[in-house]
Amino acid sequence: MEKELNVTYVTLDWYVEVNKYRYVYFFIMFILYTLIICSNSTIVYLICIHKNLHEPMYIFIAALLLNCVLYSTIIYPKLLIDFLSEKQVTSYSSCLFQFFMFYTVGMSEFFLLAAMAYDRYVAICKPLHYQTIMTKTTVSIFLVIAWFVPASHVAVQAIASADAKLCDFNIKGIFCNNAVYTLQCARSRLITVFGLVCLLNLVILPMLFIVFTYTKIFIVSYRSCKEIKKKAAETCLPHLLVLMSLTMFFVYDIIMARVESDFPKTARIIMNLQIVLYHPLFNPFIYGLKMKEISKHLKRLLSQGNMISCIKAEC
Repeated sequence: MEKELNVTYVTLDWYVEVNKYRYVYFFIMFILYTLIICSNSTIVYLICIHKNLHEPMYIFIAALLLNCVLYSTIIYPKLLIDFLSEKQVTSYSSCLFQFFMFYTVGMSEFFLLAAMAYDRYVAICKPLHYQTIMTKTTVSIFLVIAWFVPASHVAVQAIASADAKLCDFNIKGIFCNNAVYTLQCARSRLITVFGLVCLLNLVILPMLFIVFTYTKIFIVSYRSCKEIKKKAAETCLPHLLVLMSLTMFFVYDIIMARVESDFPKTARIIMNLQIVLYHPLFNPFIYGLKMKEISKHLKRLLSQGNMISCIKAEC
């Protein structure tokens, strides 16, 4: 029976002094999770209710921020439960499901950023054809591809890992990322080969497309008038900032999975938290402050909130 439990369950063994600081950890992570959900949901709400934001660029931004909500929900609730638990244990099947969702949502962001890059390319380089190219059908196709392609790729990895024989039952991390591969006695050829296919299709090709597209945009903008240069800077800069942060954390995740096991626990936890903290937390601020139309509606919403507070205070 004990052996069966060992096969079924794995331990997340990189928590540091959870019993001593569990309520502190819980409170901090709960505040951060609430802030992520509220900030991302606010921008998505503004895009949904304002008709002038029902354009392809803003629809892709809403999809990206919705991804941040999903991304955080995959990680934070389990973290909060673990902080209040005596042992940080999860079933191997649940771990693989978290692995599947984490990388599906994470990789879909590269496709969404590629769709944004194409949208900006058409808007700046082919403005006369924008309405005929970026139709509702085109946007819908981009969104389906952005979520379906990563899901189909990562599913192969998760299914192959489900059948793998385990020789270790301790995950060196605070959630199930690609550290699940370290549990396997030997990584199968299917996982290794398809891992390279995933890297090529889900990361390298979208990034090359984005770089090529923005290069074309900047060349056209450089040769154009001041107004087009300003438009390119205002709309493309936030996308590039998000791309850089996403790429940095993706590379970071790969490196951390290959760092030797004697790496300090506290340092590893802090590093792992960067992956699930900065990206979903900063995205709404980047788009809320840098995108002119969203910023305008956000300021109006906040001013209305302050006005309502003042009226209630007077009453």
